[in-house]
Amino acid sequence: MMNKCILNVILVLFFIFFSIPGIAAEEKDAKEEAAVTMPEVVVVASPIIEGNQVSDSGSQLTIVQQKQISDLNAQDLPSALRMIPGVVISRYNQVGSFGGADGGAIYIRGMGSSRPGAEIQMLVDGIPKFAGVWTHPLMDIMSVDIADSIEVYKGAQPILFGNMSMGAVNIITKRQKDDGFSSHLMIGGGSYNTFVETLEHGGKINDVDYYLVQSFKQSSGHRENADGELQDYFARIGYRLTGEWSIALTANVTHNFADDPGPLGMPQERKGTFKTEDNLNIITLSHNYDKIKGYLKMYWDNGKMSWVDQFDLVHLFHYNTITWFDNYGIRDREIVNLWPGGTITSGADFDFMSGTVEVDNPAPIPSGNFPRETFRIISPYIAVSQEVELIQSWKLIPSAGIRYYNHSDFDQRFTPQTGLVLRDPSTDLHVFYSRGINYPGLYVVAMSDLFFGGNTLWKDLNPETVDHLEAGVAHSFGSKIRADITLFHDKGSNRIIMIFAPGPPTFENISNFETRGMEATVTWQPIRDLSLFAGGTWLYERSPYNLPYAPEWTASAGGNFKLFNHLTISLDTSYQDWQYVANNRNLNYGSIVRIDGF
Repeated sequence: MMNKCILNVILVLFFIFFSIPGIAAEEKDAKEEAAVTMPEVVVVASPIIEGNQVSDSGSQLTIVQQKQISDLNAQDLPSALRMIPGVVISRYNQVGSFGGADGGAIYIRGMGSSRPGAEIQMLVDGIPKFAGVWTHPLMDIMSVDIADSIEVYKGAQPILFGNMSMGAVNIITKRQKDDGFSSHLMIGGGSYNTFVETLEHGGKINDVDYYLVQSFKQSSGHRENADGELQDYFARIGYRLTGEWSIALTANVTHNFADDPGPLGMPQERKGTFKTEDNLNIITLSHNYDKIKGYLKMYWDNGKMSWVDQFDLVHLFHYNTITWFDNYGIRDREIVNLWPGGTITSGADFDFMSGTVEVDNPAPIPSGNFPRETFRIISPYIAVSQEVELIQSWKLIPSAGIRYYNHSDFDQRFTPQTGLVLRDPSTDLHVFYSRGINYPGLYVVAMSDLFFGGNTLWKDLNPETVDHLEAGVAHSFGSKIRADITLFHDKGSNRIIMIFAPGPPTFENISNFETRGMEATVTWQPIRDLSLFAGGTWLYERSPYNLPYAPEWTASAGGNFKLFNHLTISLDTSYQDWQYVANNRNLNYGSIVRIDGF
């Protein structure tokens, strides 16, 4: 462990050494311009979130900027999102998110608790990133150190993201936007032998820009067998081909592990160690003309999950599950403005999910192997919106869209969405309806082959479905206060459940759920150097009543206070009501447990 720390320190010094010329040049240019440049008036950033936005389609999203991530001292994605109203997280360790069983995850208004599989899509620059065979997202491969901002969508997003997007979290990666060079180093340490380090360097010269990030984090954990380690390496290089066309290459590599300390007082039930290796590569060709803009993205995400030293409480032996996965495809999008106020958004996603699994059992229990299988989804889509000028500065924006899904192994589907936005410079009123679907992942084939006797009953499954409806209003009271309130309703059907008896074991679409709730936030900036935030979510109807990871109340508040030019204090707090925790894939949620609020 110490050798890795020394290696990272050497890398830090190496990067700093080669960054000094660029930094010096930047400082020299800054001094030369000081005589003619007025000092920038910097307003202290909003705490917890940058704010909520309503798109022209009528969908609301929450934005978290790099500044909020830093103010929260967030070292991973769950920490960065844990105080957003409507978002709940689970975790085992201080550093590292255990990815097996019911390990660390993000839940949005009760969505996201199905394992294997998941209905919340995790993306990097609009590209899905998840463990291919088992489908559910892994928090450790979603580094916040590469995030310039994070978009959180709390309802189904069929046009933007397609399959597996009953909610979505999209990381927008960092890039050097201004000419010159910049470097940043952060080193920290704390309790439980925790050490964190992040190094960043970027540059932009004429038509070429690049950005590099390296980070290392480790901790021995708050309990025995709660160790964790995160390593992340990121590079982006872009080149402007012409005035309208650009090309960029993005690469992100992560190596991580997290131990399971087991239930408190029952270390014999710990589920071993979870290791992940992930490599994401994206090539983006984009264009931006007056009336049309868009992109073509080609991606390949491959990796390895090693869930080792698991303990079988029935047969009393340890075993390993090793998964190799590949997700690859092409995503194309065009946004066209052919007439005044009108916008057409169209495109198509070509997504392939592939992988293999090996279960290593000790003799005489036979080991298992799931040979490589591939699912393919082709999903074109189109949406149209029209901005209509009303009296004074009011505008009305109706929109509608539809996406078509052609799956290699399941029936085709259509998912619609429609929205209506009424806005002026200080007010947004919106109504939005959408239908989201979640096709069965490769896990239904893998588990049938490995554990369900090789039956093919999975072929009769339908995709899970949710109908999402929301309506809200946001208003700015002068330049100091911004408040919004949103009502939402989600009705889900065809949830896939594992059935073990009577045999043979299989999956069936037999579960439904429904939630209704209200969410509100307010941001207040009484003076330039003080920014305050408060927000909360109330789920006043949950069916079934014990829906996992759906507390009735969650609330958060924070404040940023800039005392001097180089000293800012950030204070944040949150409250979460009692809730049930369980896995939605199990009939009646299996071993459902109620945990206290905090």
